[in-house]
Amino acid sequence: MNFLTLNFNKINFIDIILPIPLQKTFTYSVTEEEANFLQTGMRVAVSFGKTKIYTGLVFNIHQTAPALYEAKEIHQILDKIPLVNELQLKHWQWIANYYMCSLGDVYRASLPSAFLLESETVIYKNERFLEDSALTDDEFLIYEALQHQSQLTIHQVADILGKKNVMPIVNELIKKSAITIKEEIYEQYKPKLEKYVRLHSNYNSDDSLAKLLQELSRAKKQREAVLTFFQLSSTKNSIKAKDLEEKAAVSSTILKSLVDKNIFEFYNIQTDRIQFKGDTNSLKLLNEFQEKALLEIKESFKDRDVTLLHGITSSGKTEVYTKLIQEVLDEGKQVLFLLPEIALTTQIISRLQFYFGEQISVFHSKYSMNERVEVWNNVLGNKTKARIILGARSSIFLPFSNLGLIIVDEEHETSYKQFEPSPRYNARDAAIVLAKIHKAKILLGSATPSLESYFNAQQNKYGFVEIKIRYGNVQLPKIELIDVKEKQRKKEMNGHFSDRLLKLIQEALDQKEQVILFQNRRGFSPVVECKTCGISPQCPNCDVSLTFHKFKYELRCHYCNYQRAMPNSCGACGSNTLDNKGFGTEQIELELKKLFPDFKIGRMDLDTTRGKYGYQKIIGAFEAREIDVLVGTQMLSKCLDFDNVSLVGVLNADTMLNFPDFRAHERAYQMMVQVSGRAGRSKKQGNVAIQTYNPFHQILQQVSTTNYTEMYKEQLQERWQYKYPPYYRLIKITLKHRDYNKVDSGVNWLFKALYNSFGEHVLGPTAPAVSRIRNQYIKNIVIKIPPKQNLVSTKNQLSKIKNTFEAVKDFRPIRFIIDVDAY
Repeated sequence: MNFLTLNFNKINFIDIILPIPLQKTFTYSVTEEEANFLQTGMRVAVSFGKTKIYTGLVFNIHQTAPALYEAKEIHQILDKIPLVNELQLKHWQWIANYYMCSLGDVYRASLPSAFLLESETVIYKNERFLEDSALTDDEFLIYEALQHQSQLTIHQVADILGKKNVMPIVNELIKKSAITIKEEIYEQYKPKLEKYVRLHSNYNSDDSLAKLLQELSRAKKQREAVLTFFQLSSTKNSIKAKDLEEKAAVSSTILKSLVDKNIFEFYNIQTDRIQFKGDTNSLKLLNEFQEKALLEIKESFKDRDVTLLHGITSSGKTEVYTKLIQEVLDEGKQVLFLLPEIALTTQIISRLQFYFGEQISVFHSKYSMNERVEVWNNVLGNKTKARIILGARSSIFLPFSNLGLIIVDEEHETSYKQFEPSPRYNARDAAIVLAKIHKAKILLGSATPSLESYFNAQQNKYGFVEIKIRYGNVQLPKIELIDVKEKQRKKEMNGHFSDRLLKLIQEALDQKEQVILFQNRRGFSPVVECKTCGISPQCPNCDVSLTFHKFKYELRCHYCNYQRAMPNSCGACGSNTLDNKGFGTEQIELELKKLFPDFKIGRMDLDTTRGKYGYQKIIGAFEAREIDVLVGTQMLSKCLDFDNVSLVGVLNADTMLNFPDFRAHERAYQMMVQVSGRAGRSKKQGNVAIQTYNPFHQILQQVSTTNYTEMYKEQLQERWQYKYPPYYRLIKITLKHRDYNKVDSGVNWLFKALYNSFGEHVLGPTAPAVSRIRNQYIKNIVIKIPPKQNLVSTKNQLSKIKNTFEAVKDFRPIRFIIDVDAY
């Protein structure tokens, strides 16, 4: 990338967004030539504060000088064309206003980190320094290192001295005039270069080639490489060095020696890191129910921009999506396909690739920084290979210029909500606004829609389409509730499995069918307890007990990732009678290996899918039937499609039902119906076994009959009674600090201020279930906003209270977090 530095007479100004959590933009001065060259959405390097250089984004070009400070000059221009378009900036402003965060937060969240060049302090030796001046040992070590290297970064100095805080020593060296320092910015993105081989310009006529083969008559390997090159060049215009090495069966050293002899020469071509190859196939024919749904969606799109597709599990929603995608592509527009989990992209990629070949690009957090830069550039350039974007929530920030359709699959999923860090947006809601800005259509799809979306559809705010029949007329699975309390009384439990569930597993395995078991806790055991004194090992940084992971024989905190070896005795009383309470996926996997030693057991949770291809390997192995029983957490419940699964087991339904959250029952229903939907998807009816201590719970009864409407009506009644969404809106305020007394006094002051403004609609202050994480104490306050109360004026009032709170000296160090629609 070429950096342009231009210096002319200054007369113009630009407003810049900086990637820092401050509410306003900052004004810098530019010359007229720079102002004529610059466009909104270009990046510029600017100094901010005393020394730091940041990558700012041009937001506005004007001729009004700032009133309160003198505008600095920009450092340099980083782009030839805008990196962010005006439609994106419009979307960013909506996110910043609605979710009460700064434009800088949205800017930092949107761009791949490679684009956010930040400066680093670089140290140089002062040639005029007299070496006989007194230096301390640490100062001398730095000065001596500069004798051997022309420059050092602060990180390198920290490594040399083995200390974290090195700035005082650097400052002393500056005072003694031994060194000088400078801020420099670095380009982080490195394009992938593929090495190619061509014949040197000396050899281009047939005579030269004959002469060349004569010369190499003794060097067999080199001659072989040249002959192979001629064979390949008859069919290919450009030949990769790697391909030539493989075909000729020679090493890279042989090619290098031919280059040294001026026979070959190397050259590089920039290529994308991710390429999806594959032929396009014609789309599947839809059955009558899918065809009817497609026509209804198109009809709905005529007068509404948002449509909710409520299709039961395995009803073939993806095939309906493909037809809509094809129509939008035929119009020459882009499509965004949002998925809640990275795990799903591996399956959906292969399904969409079958139809759309190389027109698909994927964007999510498991991709490297360089890969994300390439996808960004392809979308920005509206390239053919980025006409369909398949991605997790962050893909709503890509620079679309011609968006025609957004599909939000499994729209009810909590994974669409960003909780930390800011902006705390919901990708589904932000996508609806994005579609409106682009004048595009948006389809929300789910077998278990969120109450808010279903409510909007019932109020005719959204269009509504249903598919009630499974693809191929396969019946929904038979759902059976197993009373664990009764089984324990009759002594019919084997570990964590009832005799009934074990019988169903054995029957499925005997028929060469696969089984999925769902337990929404990872690790071996959530609690380790001393039988003598009853004390459990706690995390030193969080108010939570440590989870035992048997594979590494360690205790781990799932909040801050603290880990330590499993103790042999109790740290409180010294007794060695340590007992495990509760169970996670790891324990289930080990029990199954003992119960079914002849079958392959797999596990899919956060611990087994950490690598970039972690999900792909497990899903691939399960599809290839290399795994007979797959144990997993909630990532198993998300629209995965396995045709040979005949049984799904839920090992403990009660933990989901008893969660302290107003959406616990709705989410428990969604998760259990979704995981049940993995059974019997191809030919015959599947089975689902749900183990519970309370089989008569109304949610479990609704799951057993897959009665969404009954669940919706019941939950809606409760929401109205207790003033929760979709009737009332919620804003949650969280205060965090290392000093408990500071948080406590801050939250009490804040509650009084909020109560004076909003009265009884303020709930709190309360401590969450885990009230200390990473040594930060946490207190929450929730504001409920009634249906007729103006949301904008409520947020303005809240902003004023926040500013007053932060103006109090004692409260300034407290972290103040606002989460709009915190559910």
